[in-house]
Amino acid sequence: MHNPVNHPAQPIYRAIGGLIGIYLVIFGVLGVVETGGGELFAQDDTAVLGQGSNFGFSIISVLLGVLLLVAAGIGRNIDVAVNTWLGYGLMALGLLALAFLRTDVNYLNFSIATVVVVMILGQVLLVAGMYGRVGSDDESRAWQDGRLRA
Repeated sequence: MHNPVNHPAQPIYRAIGGLIGIYLVIFGVLGVVETGGGELFAQDDTAVLGQGSNFGFSIISVLLGVLLLVAAGIGRNIDVAVNTWLGYGLMALGLLALAFLRTDVNYLNFSIATVVVVMILGQVLLVAGMYGRVGSDDESRAWQDGRLRA
């Protein structure tokens, strides 16, 4: 086990995952309202909350936000797995979008602001995934003993 078990701030990290989910839902809903009726992957100057977006990315944002909210609501280390994998996914998406920012392959209509926000959200989700794990007292004690011996 590399990550702490029963970290004292675990409820805060779980709430942070939920707050990121709320942000993604709000961003996505505003994006759907702003880009509704347009092309799914339009590449234009549409901006939502200062970030480039299109109808496709707005739908993806809503779905990811709902996934984070459901995982935070369930808990039981499901939120840890979702936060970790989604954090890695958002980091990869941000790097990929940065590589194709000013090309015709920018299907999600990202801007630099969108890349920065997605990368920050990914990093915060990774931290929430690392420190949000819960376990039995024996697991926690084993982790503490291993940490103190190292």
